[in-house]
Amino acid sequence: MSRWLASLLCLVAAGAAVAGAQASPPLREMGIMTAQKQAARPRVHALKITILSTMLADDGIGEWGFSALVEVDGQKILYDTGARPRTVLENARELNIDLSAVQDVILSHNHADHTGGLVTLRQQLSAQNPDALSRAYVASGIFWSRPGAKGGEGNTMIATKTQYESLGGKIIEVSKPLEMFPGVWLTGPVPRVNNERNWSVTGSVVTPNGPVEDNVPEDQALVFDTDSGLVVLTGCAHAGIINILQYAQKTVEPEPIQAVIGGIHLFAASDATLDWTAAKMRDAGVQNLLGAHCTGLHTVYYLKDKLGLPRQQCLVGAVGATFTLGHGIAPGRLAQ
Repeated sequence: MSRWLASLLCLVAAGAAVAGAQASPPLREMGIMTAQKQAARPRVHALKITILSTMLADDGIGEWGFSALVEVDGQKILYDTGARPRTVLENARELNIDLSAVQDVILSHNHADHTGGLVTLRQQLSAQNPDALSRAYVASGIFWSRPGAKGGEGNTMIATKTQYESLGGKIIEVSKPLEMFPGVWLTGPVPRVNNERNWSVTGSVVTPNGPVEDNVPEDQALVFDTDSGLVVLTGCAHAGIINILQYAQKTVEPEPIQAVIGGIHLFAASDATLDWTAAKMRDAGVQNLLGAHCTGLHTVYYLKDKLGLPRQQCLVGAVGATFTLGHGIAPGRLAQ
Protein backbone atom coordinates (compact mmCIF):
# COMPACT_ATOMS: atom_id res chain seq x y z
CA MET A 1 0.00 0.00 0.00
CA SER A 2 2.76 2.46 0.89
CA ARG A 3 4.59 1.50 -2.32
CA TRP A 4 1.43 2.25 -4.35
CA LEU A 5 0.97 5.59 -2.58
CA ALA A 6 4.57 6.55 -3.24
CA SER A 7 4.12 5.78 -6.96
CA LEU A 8 0.97 7.86 -7.08
CA LEU A 9 2.70 10.79 -5.46
CA CYS A 10 5.57 10.54 -7.96
CA LEU A 11 3.09 10.62 -10.86
CA VAL A 12 1.34 13.68 -9.42
CA ALA A 13 4.68 15.47 -8.95
CA ALA A 14 5.76 14.64 -12.49
CA GLY A 15 2.47 15.95 -13.87
CA ALA A 16 2.85 19.17 -11.94
CA ALA A 17 6.38 19.60 -13.27
CA VAL A 18 5.19 19.13 -16.87
CA ALA A 19 2.33 21.56 -16.35
CA GLY A 20 4.72 24.09 -14.85
CA ALA A 21 7.12 23.69 -17.76
CA GLN A 22 4.26 24.20 -20.24
CA ALA A 23 3.03 27.30 -18.40
CA SER A 24 6.38 28.94 -17.90
CA PRO A 25 7.20 30.12 -21.46
CA PRO A 26 4.15 32.45 -21.69
CA LEU A 27 5.08 33.87 -18.29
CA ARG A 28 8.67 34.48 -19.42
CA GLU A 29 7.45 36.09 -22.65
CA MET A 30 5.15 38.36 -20.66
CA GLY A 31 8.11 39.36 -18.53
CA ILE A 32 10.20 40.15 -21.62
CA MET A 33 7.40 42.22 -23.16
CA THR A 34 6.98 44.19 -19.95
CA ALA A 35 10.71 44.85 -19.75
CA GLN A 36 10.77 45.91 -23.40
CA LYS A 37 7.86 48.27 -22.81
CA GLN A 38 9.60 49.79 -19.81
CA ALA A 39 12.84 50.12 -21.77
CA ALA A 40 11.15 51.85 -24.74
CA ARG A 41 12.57 55.30 -25.27
CA PRO A 42 10.31 58.27 -24.55
CA ARG A 43 8.99 60.25 -27.49
CA VAL A 44 8.56 63.95 -28.15
CA HIS A 45 4.88 64.91 -28.39
CA ALA A 46 4.93 68.69 -28.95
CA LEU A 47 7.62 70.44 -30.99
CA LYS A 48 7.98 73.84 -32.61
CA ILE A 49 11.18 75.21 -34.13
CA THR A 50 11.40 78.90 -35.08
CA ILE A 51 14.30 80.31 -37.10
CA LEU A 52 15.77 83.46 -35.53
CA SER A 53 18.85 84.01 -37.69
CA THR A 54 19.47 83.27 -41.36
CA MET A 55 19.98 85.28 -44.56
CA LEU A 56 16.35 85.65 -45.69
CA ALA A 57 13.94 87.69 -43.57
CA ASP A 58 10.31 88.74 -43.98
CA ASP A 59 10.62 90.73 -40.76
CA GLY A 60 13.66 91.44 -38.64
CA ILE A 61 17.31 91.24 -39.68
CA GLY A 62 18.86 88.86 -42.18
CA GLU A 63 22.52 87.86 -41.84
CA TRP A 64 24.99 85.13 -42.75
CA GLY A 65 24.39 83.13 -39.59
CA PHE A 66 22.01 80.74 -37.91
CA SER A 67 19.91 80.43 -34.78
CA ALA A 68 16.65 78.70 -33.91
CA LEU A 69 14.38 78.55 -30.89
CA VAL A 70 13.18 75.07 -29.94
CA GLU A 71 9.99 74.60 -27.90
CA VAL A 72 9.60 70.95 -27.00
CA ASP A 73 7.20 69.41 -24.48
CA GLY A 74 7.31 72.46 -22.20
CA GLN A 75 11.07 73.00 -22.52
CA LYS A 76 12.86 75.76 -24.47
CA ILE A 77 16.29 75.51 -26.09
CA LEU A 78 18.20 78.08 -28.16
CA TYR A 79 20.18 76.35 -30.90
CA ASP A 80 23.05 78.60 -32.04
CA THR A 81 23.12 82.35 -31.49
CA GLY A 82 23.61 83.99 -34.89
CA ALA A 83 26.56 86.01 -36.16
CA ARG A 84 26.20 89.62 -35.04
CA PRO A 85 25.89 90.26 -31.30
CA ARG A 86 22.32 91.61 -31.39
CA THR A 87 20.66 89.87 -34.37
CA VAL A 88 18.92 87.10 -32.42
CA LEU A 89 17.98 89.51 -29.63
CA GLU A 90 16.37 91.97 -32.07
CA ASN A 91 14.70 89.31 -34.21
CA ALA A 92 13.17 87.64 -31.15
CA ARG A 93 11.70 91.00 -30.11
CA GLU A 94 10.42 91.57 -33.66
CA LEU A 95 8.66 88.21 -33.49
CA ASN A 96 7.34 88.80 -29.94
CA ILE A 97 9.40 85.90 -28.60
CA ASP A 98 10.65 86.10 -25.02
CA LEU A 99 14.06 84.42 -24.74
CA SER A 100 14.54 85.26 -21.06
CA ALA A 101 12.89 81.96 -20.04
CA VAL A 102 15.42 79.93 -22.05
CA GLN A 103 18.10 78.39 -19.86
CA ASP A 104 19.81 76.01 -22.30
CA VAL A 105 21.74 77.02 -25.39
CA ILE A 106 23.44 74.67 -27.84
CA LEU A 107 26.35 75.71 -30.03
CA SER A 108 26.60 73.49 -33.10
CA HIS A 109 30.27 74.32 -33.76
CA ASN A 110 32.93 76.99 -33.25
CA HIS A 111 32.27 79.33 -36.19
CA ALA A 112 31.45 82.92 -35.30
CA ASP A 113 28.31 83.01 -37.46
CA HIS A 114 26.76 80.57 -34.97
CA THR A 115 28.27 81.85 -31.73
CA GLY A 116 28.45 85.62 -32.18
CA GLY A 117 25.35 86.43 -30.13
CA LEU A 118 26.08 84.26 -27.09
CA VAL A 119 27.72 86.83 -24.81
CA THR A 120 25.31 89.65 -25.64
CA LEU A 121 22.29 87.40 -25.16
CA ARG A 122 23.57 86.26 -21.77
CA GLN A 123 24.31 89.85 -20.72
CA GLN A 124 20.95 91.23 -21.81
CA LEU A 125 18.65 88.39 -20.77
CA SER A 126 20.22 87.64 -17.38
CA ALA A 127 19.06 91.07 -16.24
CA GLN A 128 15.50 89.71 -16.56
CA ASN A 129 16.25 86.16 -15.42
CA PRO A 130 19.57 85.11 -13.83
CA ASP A 131 19.19 81.64 -15.36
CA ALA A 132 18.68 82.88 -18.93
CA LEU A 133 21.12 81.11 -21.28
CA SER A 134 23.14 80.01 -18.27
CA ARG A 135 23.97 76.54 -19.67
CA ALA A 136 25.77 76.11 -22.97
CA TYR A 137 26.19 72.67 -24.52
CA VAL A 138 29.16 72.26 -26.84
CA ALA A 139 30.87 69.24 -28.39
CA SER A 140 34.42 68.10 -27.73
CA GLY A 141 36.89 69.94 -29.94
CA ILE A 142 35.12 73.30 -30.03
CA PHE A 143 37.89 74.94 -27.97
CA TRP A 144 40.83 73.41 -29.83
CA SER A 145 43.22 75.97 -31.26
CA ARG A 146 42.84 77.02 -34.89
CA PRO A 147 46.05 78.88 -35.83
CA GLY A 148 45.24 82.01 -37.85
CA ALA A 149 46.54 82.37 -41.41
CA LYS A 150 48.44 85.52 -40.39
CA GLY A 151 49.35 84.27 -36.94
CA GLY A 152 47.40 84.49 -33.72
CA GLU A 153 44.35 82.46 -32.71
CA GLY A 154 41.64 81.81 -35.25
CA ASN A 155 39.14 80.18 -32.92
CA THR A 156 36.90 82.90 -31.49
CA MET A 157 35.25 80.41 -29.12
CA ILE A 158 38.30 80.42 -26.87
CA ALA A 159 37.76 84.11 -25.98
CA THR A 160 33.97 83.66 -25.99
CA LYS A 161 34.28 80.91 -23.37
CA THR A 162 36.14 83.25 -21.01
CA GLN A 163 33.57 86.04 -21.48
CA TYR A 164 30.61 83.70 -21.09
CA GLU A 165 31.91 82.10 -17.92
CA SER A 166 32.68 85.52 -16.44
CA LEU A 167 28.94 86.22 -16.77
CA GLY A 168 28.07 83.12 -14.75
CA GLY A 169 27.50 80.84 -17.71
CA LYS A 170 28.28 77.14 -17.38
CA ILE A 171 29.67 75.15 -20.29
CA ILE A 172 28.82 71.46 -20.68
CA GLU A 173 31.09 69.57 -23.08
CA VAL A 174 29.55 66.60 -24.90
CA SER A 175 31.64 63.77 -26.32
CA LYS A 176 28.89 61.28 -27.18
CA PRO A 177 25.09 61.27 -27.73
CA LEU A 178 23.27 62.89 -24.82
CA GLU A 179 19.53 62.79 -24.04
CA MET A 180 18.92 66.34 -22.80
CA PHE A 181 15.20 65.82 -22.20
CA PRO A 182 12.94 62.82 -22.89
CA GLY A 183 13.20 62.14 -26.62
CA VAL A 184 15.55 65.10 -27.22
CA TRP A 185 19.05 64.00 -28.22
CA LEU A 186 22.26 65.93 -28.80
CA THR A 187 24.53 63.95 -31.11
CA GLY A 188 27.89 65.21 -29.92
CA PRO A 189 30.67 64.78 -32.54
CA VAL A 190 29.40 62.81 -35.53
CA PRO A 191 31.55 60.04 -37.08
CA ARG A 192 32.52 60.77 -40.69
CA VAL A 193 31.49 57.46 -42.25
CA ASN A 194 30.68 58.89 -45.70
CA ASN A 195 33.22 61.06 -47.47
CA GLU A 196 31.20 64.30 -47.30
CA ARG A 197 33.24 67.51 -47.39
CA ASN A 198 30.55 69.85 -46.12
CA TRP A 199 32.89 72.60 -45.00
CA SER A 200 34.73 75.39 -46.80
CA VAL A 201 37.17 76.61 -44.16
CA THR A 202 40.88 76.07 -44.72
CA GLY A 203 43.60 75.66 -42.17
CA SER A 204 44.30 73.29 -39.34
CA VAL A 205 42.99 72.43 -35.89
CA VAL A 206 45.33 71.40 -33.09
CA THR A 207 43.94 68.13 -31.72
CA PRO A 208 45.39 66.22 -28.74
CA ASN A 209 47.28 64.16 -31.35
CA GLY A 210 48.65 67.18 -33.16
CA PRO A 211 47.49 69.50 -35.98
CA VAL A 212 45.25 68.11 -38.71
CA GLU A 213 43.00 69.59 -41.39
CA ASP A 214 40.15 71.48 -39.73
CA ASN A 215 37.04 69.55 -40.77
CA VAL A 216 35.08 71.05 -37.84
CA PRO A 217 35.25 67.84 -35.79
CA GLU A 218 32.95 69.18 -33.06
CA ASP A 219 29.97 69.72 -35.37
CA GLN A 220 26.81 68.42 -33.65
CA ALA A 221 23.07 68.27 -34.34
CA LEU A 222 19.90 68.11 -32.25
CA VAL A 223 17.54 65.16 -32.82
CA PHE A 224 13.91 64.76 -31.73
CA ASP A 225 12.39 61.29 -31.48
CA THR A 226 8.69 61.60 -32.41
CA ASP A 227 5.89 59.17 -33.24
CA SER A 228 6.11 60.26 -36.89
CA GLY A 229 9.89 59.89 -37.20
CA LEU A 230 13.05 61.78 -36.32
CA VAL A 231 13.35 65.56 -36.64
CA VAL A 232 16.93 66.77 -37.12
CA LEU A 233 18.11 70.35 -36.49
CA THR A 234 21.51 71.37 -37.83
CA GLY A 235 23.60 74.52 -37.85
CA CYS A 236 25.79 73.86 -40.90
CA ALA A 237 25.98 70.05 -40.98
CA HIS A 238 29.75 70.26 -41.45
CA ALA A 239 29.89 66.59 -40.41
CA GLY A 240 27.87 65.85 -43.57
CA ILE A 241 24.09 65.77 -43.55
CA ILE A 242 24.01 62.09 -44.52
CA ASN A 243 26.51 61.19 -41.81
CA ILE A 244 24.28 63.06 -39.35
CA LEU A 245 21.04 61.38 -40.47
CA GLN A 246 22.56 57.92 -40.43
CA TYR A 247 24.13 58.54 -37.01
CA ALA A 248 20.78 59.75 -35.67
CA GLN A 249 19.05 56.62 -36.94
CA LYS A 250 21.78 54.46 -35.44
CA THR A 251 22.01 56.10 -32.00
CA VAL A 252 18.45 57.33 -31.38
CA GLU A 253 15.96 55.20 -33.36
CA PRO A 254 16.11 53.50 -36.79
CA GLU A 255 13.15 55.49 -38.07
CA PRO A 256 12.42 57.64 -41.14
CA ILE A 257 13.44 61.29 -40.99
CA GLN A 258 10.32 63.40 -40.53
CA ALA A 259 12.18 66.68 -41.09
CA VAL A 260 15.59 68.25 -41.63
CA ILE A 261 15.80 71.88 -40.50
CA GLY A 262 18.68 74.35 -40.65
CA GLY A 263 21.88 74.70 -42.64
CA ILE A 264 23.37 71.75 -44.52
CA HIS A 265 26.28 73.57 -46.25
CA LEU A 266 25.61 72.53 -49.82
CA PHE A 267 25.33 76.00 -51.40
CA ALA A 268 28.39 75.38 -53.61
CA ALA A 269 27.89 71.65 -54.14
CA SER A 270 28.01 70.14 -57.61
CA ASP A 271 24.97 68.48 -59.16
CA ALA A 272 26.70 65.13 -58.72
CA THR A 273 27.07 65.76 -54.97
CA LEU A 274 23.45 66.87 -54.74
CA ASP A 275 22.30 63.77 -56.64
CA TRP A 276 24.18 61.53 -54.19
CA THR A 277 22.83 63.49 -51.20
CA ALA A 278 19.26 63.31 -52.50
CA ALA A 279 19.51 59.55 -53.03
CA LYS A 280 20.76 59.05 -49.46
CA MET A 281 18.09 61.41 -48.10
CA ARG A 282 15.47 59.38 -49.93
CA ASP A 283 16.89 56.20 -48.37
CA ALA A 284 16.62 57.87 -44.95
CA GLY A 285 12.97 58.67 -45.58
CA VAL A 286 13.24 62.49 -45.44
CA GLN A 287 9.73 63.96 -45.62
CA ASN A 288 10.31 67.67 -44.95
CA LEU A 289 13.24 70.03 -45.57
CA LEU A 290 13.48 73.60 -44.30
CA GLY A 291 16.87 74.58 -45.68
CA ALA A 292 18.32 77.74 -44.17
CA HIS A 293 21.67 79.53 -43.87
CA CYS A 294 24.39 77.70 -45.86
CA THR A 295 22.06 75.25 -47.60
CA GLY A 296 21.73 77.36 -50.75
CA LEU A 297 18.63 78.45 -52.65
CA HIS A 298 19.35 76.34 -55.71
CA THR A 299 20.13 73.39 -53.44
CA VAL A 300 16.74 73.50 -51.72
CA TYR A 301 14.80 73.36 -54.97
CA TYR A 302 17.17 70.85 -56.57
CA LEU A 303 16.68 68.51 -53.60
CA LYS A 304 12.93 69.14 -53.66
CA ASP A 305 12.74 67.84 -57.24
CA LYS A 306 15.06 64.90 -56.62
CA LEU A 307 13.19 63.88 -53.46
CA GLY A 308 9.79 64.32 -55.12
CA LEU A 309 8.53 66.46 -52.26
CA PRO A 310 5.54 68.80 -52.66
CA ARG A 311 6.10 72.53 -52.43
CA GLN A 312 4.86 72.79 -48.84
CA GLN A 313 7.40 70.22 -47.62
CA CYS A 314 10.65 71.60 -49.05
CA LEU A 315 11.26 75.32 -48.61
CA VAL A 316 13.90 77.94 -47.96
CA GLY A 317 14.18 78.91 -44.30
CA ALA A 318 13.60 82.56 -43.37
CA VAL A 319 13.64 84.50 -40.11
CA GLY A 320 10.34 83.65 -38.42
CA ALA A 321 9.77 80.44 -40.40
CA THR A 322 8.62 77.51 -38.27
CA PHE A 323 8.33 73.76 -38.29
CA THR A 324 5.63 72.41 -35.99
CA LEU A 325 5.15 68.71 -35.36
CA GLY A 326 1.84 67.63 -36.85
CA HIS A 327 1.48 70.81 -38.92
CA GLY A 328 4.68 70.98 -40.96
CA ILE A 329 6.46 74.05 -42.32
CA ALA A 330 5.16 77.63 -42.12
CA PRO A 331 7.71 79.45 -44.31
CA GLY A 332 6.61 83.06 -44.08
CA ARG A 333 5.73 85.30 -47.00
CA LEU A 334 8.82 85.32 -49.22
CA ALA A 335 9.67 81.63 -49.21
CA GLN A 336 6.22 80.09 -49.60
